[in-house]
Amino acid sequence: MSTLVIVGTQWGDEGKGKIVDLIADRVRAVVRFQGGNNAGHTLVVNGKKHIFHLIPSGILHENITCMIGNGVVIDPQVLLQEIERLRKEGVEVSPDRLKISRHAHVIMPYHKALDLAREEKKGKKKIGTTGRGIGPCYEDKAARVGIRIHDLLKEESFALRLEPVLAEKNFILQNFYNHPPLSFDKVFEEYVTYGKSLAAYVEDVSRLLEDMISRGDNVVFEGAQGTFLDIDHGTYPYVTSSNTLAGNVCCGVGLGPGSIHNVVGVVKAYTTRVGGGPFPTELHGELGEKIRDSGGEYGSTTGRPRRCGWLDITMLKKAKRLNGLNALVITKLDVLSGLPEVKIAVGYKVNGRAISDVPCELDLFEKCEPVYEVLPGWQEDIRQIRAFDSLPANTKRYLKTIEDMLGVPIWIVSVGPGRDETIVMRDIF
Repeated sequence: MSTLVIVGTQWGDEGKGKIVDLIADRVRAVVRFQGGNNAGHTLVVNGKKHIFHLIPSGILHENITCMIGNGVVIDPQVLLQEIERLRKEGVEVSPDRLKISRHAHVIMPYHKALDLAREEKKGKKKIGTTGRGIGPCYEDKAARVGIRIHDLLKEESFALRLEPVLAEKNFILQNFYNHPPLSFDKVFEEYVTYGKSLAAYVEDVSRLLEDMISRGDNVVFEGAQGTFLDIDHGTYPYVTSSNTLAGNVCCGVGLGPGSIHNVVGVVKAYTTRVGGGPFPTELHGELGEKIRDSGGEYGSTTGRPRRCGWLDITMLKKAKRLNGLNALVITKLDVLSGLPEVKIAVGYKVNGRAISDVPCELDLFEKCEPVYEVLPGWQEDIRQIRAFDSLPANTKRYLKTIEDMLGVPIWIVSVGPGRDETIVMRDIF
């Protein structure tokens, strides 16, 4: 039996969904533990692209139970649309296959309205939010005025909780953001309907997981976003609104730390980020555009072009510490094929002074200049390769350098978007 946490080690978009899908036939459950529909996991199976925002990536496997933990914030409309879209594609998403925590918080219309209004008001100081209400929903959770999934199942208590919250949000929307108020009746009726549609999916996810783990089932916890988007340890304030680290699994699903056995960090072979914030290894001009186009670096949730740059080992060392990584997955290695050389940032300099860790102070991080180790590139197309020994010598050298610098073994190498375009180097189970 093994439980496995799969987390992003950079700024998200590392390819976690593909890895979850790849190993899902060996597990009993795949569980989301944080974030919301601001996440986007893209899978390519038999040449067909599948994009998930709330439903865990394991849903394409028939014998998998997918769960959404209490740490996730849920937009019911988006979730129901995702269920319906999958059904039309021939993927059955029945209550037997998808379980939703009773304690998960609900994204309400006023959350989305506030999210968009705030970002608009910031003008050039925007942080790059997706505008999906994620942050305002987590705010209400912390302020103890949030609406949870189980509230939608009881109309009378839901109305009592909604009325004072909506009155406050309407006051702010009207008087500070000059936004029209939201109708109580319309919001109430819409969300009661959502509650009826989702009622059969609602369970005590914590208890279900305890039962599975005690039976010896393999369970995977699927992270969203990445380490440096963590609300506490990321490049604040250019972060998401939840804790993205492996340790949040315990709070996000309701299990103790002893239930976590392995933590796998997914590392893109280069670095990308969406939105504002410091990015020491960012590439501007033709090379950055080449990597973006070759890697299809456009957000699966927003379609926004991602900023691209060289791999940053200093960031990855911090991600190792914060998550307790004991295995690595390298993704999109094929994107670097054809480059005369590849670079790895091994540290930073600020005004000539060496820095060996990612600064927590944003103004200092913005001044960091990367110190690179330059390695020879490879010209060969590696997408058809399925064994490490068959890779070009310079490709193997690049991977070995990453492994040695981090002191963490590489488990899987992805050489293309398809499920089969993968090299498995070790069996983590």
